[in-house]
Amino acid sequence: MSVEENLQLAQIAPPVGWSLERVYELFPRLAERRKQDGVSLSGGEQQMLAVARALARDLKLLLLDEPYEGLAPVIVQEIERTLEQIKQLGMTTIIVVQNAIAALHLADRGLILDIGQIVFDGTAQEVLDNADLRQEYLAI
Repeated sequence: MSVEENLQLAQIAPPVGWSLERVYELFPRLAERRKQDGVSLSGGEQQMLAVARALARDLKLLLLDEPYEGLAPVIVQEIERTLEQIKQLGMTTIIVVQNAIAALHLADRGLILDIGQIVFDGTAQEVLDNADLRQEYLAI
């Protein structure tokens, strides 16, 4: 299916979220590739399409699992800018990542799990400011 067909499929039944125009404003690269097959997109573009499909629904919470994995740094920065825009709109987003620094710069809160147990729950800034915590749990 094309990029546009993927987005239209996400809107096939109510409740519909963002319009295609709004999605394309947030992701101009997808607008450029609207007729291209989704499977032929780069990894970063496929990540954008996955987020765009979610936004095309009327969602209250956006959950992203490893949104930066395997992507070039320039694409990671583009996705970060997009997530910042989504945050400014007031949408709650949960990001699950192994390499947490990029996500912590976007986040209000940070939660660190170790073998399924919560070992830290506080502000993202507390994690960024605590070298011992970062070294022990984030290996940085």
